[in-house]
Amino acid sequence: MRTDRRRFIAGALALGAAGATPAHAQSGYPNRPVRVIVPFAPGGVTDVTARLISGKIGEQLDKQFYVENIVGGSGNVGMGQAARAAPDGYTMLTAFSSLVINPALFERIPYDPVKDFDPVSLAVTSTTVLVVNPDLQASNVRELVALIRANPGKFSYASAGAGTTSHLAGEQFRLALAPDLVHVPFGGGAPAMSSVVAGHTPIGMGAPAVVVPLVNDGKLRALAVTSNMRTETLPRVPTMAESGYPDIAGDSFVGFVVPAGTPKDVIALLNREIVRSLRTSEMKERMAMLGNDVVASSPEEFGQRIKAELSIWAKVIKAANIRAG
Repeated sequence: MRTDRRRFIAGALALGAAGATPAHAQSGYPNRPVRVIVPFAPGGVTDVTARLISGKIGEQLDKQFYVENIVGGSGNVGMGQAARAAPDGYTMLTAFSSLVINPALFERIPYDPVKDFDPVSLAVTSTTVLVVNPDLQASNVRELVALIRANPGKFSYASAGAGTTSHLAGEQFRLALAPDLVHVPFGGGAPAMSSVVAGHTPIGMGAPAVVVPLVNDGKLRALAVTSNMRTETLPRVPTMAESGYPDIAGDSFVGFVVPAGTPKDVIALLNREIVRSLRTSEMKERMAMLGNDVVASSPEEFGQRIKAELSIWAKVIKAANIRAG
């Protein structure tokens, strides 16, 4: 399973590069290469998602869309550079959930998520999965909550790190249902889930890309997902709402935005091509392998989500007193 996933990611990176080869010059937009900023390192799920989509757009338009990784500050460096780029349609930012989390997490950031960007499309979402070690005597969320409450101070949960979407989902859970639950941050999703598998932290919040193979192998038990709908990657696992806890909800996203003031017709074209790229069965399968659920929204829908999540996560971050490390 892990070998197949590594091969898939390597193939996806190659496909993204192939889709970004120079094209024949044509009149109209775009008539020169379009830069797609990814504010994280190459090889991660956000990066691979961006390369697959930008590569497909390049194929569809017979134009060059190339990914540039600008790393640093939990995405702040790349997002800041994108915010300062010319609003001419030749810079597009791959927007991960950090776009709406970082304003509350950091004292200062080099961008305004609403004023500095115009939304293009929410491409995909990825839920957070509540998992437990199989030896834990809890087969659903209600049993887990009862177990934690009956043993105050005994249980802890693992996340991919402070301020990550898995951490914020865990804090939603803790604040609402289990105040004695202890958070243990790790330096990524893989080591966090390894700790749950080993039983060091019997509970975990993780992304499907890491969790699903471990659940399928019986090394973890998935109790619920935090998205509003069940995810295609774990269709038998109920949502938190279905489990009786509708106030615990949220998922991460990958979308695209452009510098504020980019011409509306350019935004419309980019939106059309992103949506078109994601509607093929091939791309849906590839997104599922990355733990993503396809959305392919309109610019207006993505804009509404950005504003809503700024408020949602700011409240969680303040209530849990989370600060960037």
